[in-house]
Amino acid sequence: MLGVSRDGDVVTIELQRPQRRNALNEELVKALHEAVTTAAAEARVIVLTGAGPIFCAGADLDGAHSEQFLRALMAMLKAVENSPVPVISAIHGGALGAGVQLTLASDLRVLSPDAFVGIPAAKLGVSLDNWTVRRLAALIGGGPARTMLLGAELIPAADAYTFGYANRIGTPEEAQAWAKQIATLAPLSLRHLKMVLNDDGAETPEQAAALRAAWMSADAEEAMAARREKRAPKFVGR
Repeated sequence: MLGVSRDGDVVTIELQRPQRRNALNEELVKALHEAVTTAAAEARVIVLTGAGPIFCAGADLDGAHSEQFLRALMAMLKAVENSPVPVISAIHGGALGAGVQLTLASDLRVLSPDAFVGIPAAKLGVSLDNWTVRRLAALIGGGPARTMLLGAELIPAADAYTFGYANRIGTPEEAQAWAKQIATLAPLSLRHLKMVLNDDGAETPEQAAALRAAWMSADAEEAMAARREKRAPKFVGR
């Protein structure tokens, strides 16, 4: 149901439910929550992907109408959003519904050229929480968000990149290569920047502490030494 692998400082979490097009049920959501939490303690970057021809077909409608599933889903999304390390969604084939929500909780999105995204809630007689709607609109703009939500239209990869949903167009392998590059950056800097990017506009004590930690870190000193010595810095996260 879920595969976890590590390559250096990058942990890849793969949805492995291809017989249901990687649709999310309560069991998979809880496993994903636990896997992301565990990976964040040992990795510098997390990559989310899916087995088979599609990233994620959304929620498994056999059990998606229960309040218990919705609570588990939102808790998992918050765990991804609040992870102290960057999370990249490598989207191939497509992402629908709850699959899009998972990618919205991620920090970066890489779409294969033939991929698409969509939220067909209005076709299914369901709706979305405020976090998802606001997050989508903030990311791609009100017009495209209305097209996806009120028009229930699928958005191809090229348009997703134009709208700002996709950070890059590329294969899952290219997403992995990007993750390895990001893993070489200063962890404390990335942690603070992620906190600010995900906030509501008001600086919190946690953000202020993270900012101070980055500026006063051994990694900041290492960066200065590396510049003087004309070499690549080696960051350790402290």
